[in-house]
Amino acid sequence: MLEEQFFEILNRELVVAMGCTEPIAIVIAAAHAKKHSKGSIEAVNVKASRNIVKNAFSVKIPGTDDCGINLAAALGMYIGASEINMEVLEDIKVEEVDAAKKMVEDGLITVELADTPKKLYVEVTVQTDRSISKAVVEDFHDNLVLVEVDGKKLDVKNSVKPMKNDASMFEDLTLDEILRFVTEVDTDKLGLIKQSIDLNSKISLEGINNCYGIKVGKNIQTNIGGDIFGNDICNHAVALTASGSDARMAGCNLPVMTNSGSGNQGISATTPVVVFGAYVHADEETLIRAVALSNLITIYIKSSLGRLSALCGATVASAGSCCGITYLMGGNNDQIKSALQNILGNVTGIICDGAKAGCALKVATCTTAAIQSVICVMEGQHIQSTDGIVEEDPEDTIKNFCKIGQVGMAEADKIILEIMMDKSNKQKADLESDSK
Repeated sequence: MLEEQFFEILNRELVVAMGCTEPIAIVIAAAHAKKHSKGSIEAVNVKASRNIVKNAFSVKIPGTDDCGINLAAALGMYIGASEINMEVLEDIKVEEVDAAKKMVEDGLITVELADTPKKLYVEVTVQTDRSISKAVVEDFHDNLVLVEVDGKKLDVKNSVKPMKNDASMFEDLTLDEILRFVTEVDTDKLGLIKQSIDLNSKISLEGINNCYGIKVGKNIQTNIGGDIFGNDICNHAVALTASGSDARMAGCNLPVMTNSGSGNQGISATTPVVVFGAYVHADEETLIRAVALSNLITIYIKSSLGRLSALCGATVASAGSCCGITYLMGGNNDQIKSALQNILGNVTGIICDGAKAGCALKVATCTTAAIQSVICVMEGQHIQSTDGIVEEDPEDTIKNFCKIGQVGMAEADKIILEIMMDKSNKQKADLESDSK
């Protein structure tokens, strides 16, 4: 029964996606609204929650070399009859992207902040000369909960599979049970973990071999062996992991295995563990167990913190990766828990100020911190429960971490978006002034 619960969790939280998931959630809602409309489009309105706006603001959308909530909604008008899922932009054509950009230029798309307490909420209304259709995605990036045409609600049959909410997903489960599952499960059943290793390794290599974003990973790799970065496993792991984020945030067309709705979390929970697996010459079974541990720890913490937060998701994924790396280094359960204490005592408080190219810097920072946490533990040291937010029991440390993210940084989340919106409005005003 316990094993089935973990498989259910993995099946829900490890999802293949192409492109940053917040713009994709907007595309999905828009595509469903358009699918049920009739006639020529006159206007499209997007209402999105604060965290969706923040994360869809500056990140590149695959196939467009551009960004923006307006563009994401416009792209949804051109999805057609293809399957509407997290890889919805996989087959988008150049002429469709051009048409979507024309819609934005013509002012057909409007965006406003949704009046909702939900962290993940997207509502798209499509008005045509013959109908008004609306679609709502909430709680999960591909969770369609409402389709309405001319005020009449339609049956929604293509939502994500019904499950418990995030907070109750791990009800009655503990860190010890995660560790037990990872060490006892038949790895032949962990196909999703194998797929995550494959997909996330590919995008990390793509990022390091080519130029994406601000080239955080590539710049580290280029300087390895010189006067700045040593030729060691730590720097190689950081370079590869950051490169995956570089590519992801720049709109690379490669899919990734997301974790808890985030591609950067999926990459950060997988790639460093894979690099260390090669370093210790781990066999496939051991590597799969380590990556499974990393991903489950990440999901475990995110289930309490929330899918979208004022805390950077790389902090959570680094908690997962440090556990996976400790496992690969031969650490026992107590050492794995101590590594978890170290990382949460280190990276807590790093803010999320939206998905963007600079996320790769935070991924690099958190991956470095994860490795430092492991080394301290393997040398016999860890943060004591007398210090800061760290408790005697790592379960309680996780609760403190989540309390900071949910309660302590609620106002910070509002201020971050205010700063971003003020900056955007100023830039628009400057452009209008220059054009006069």
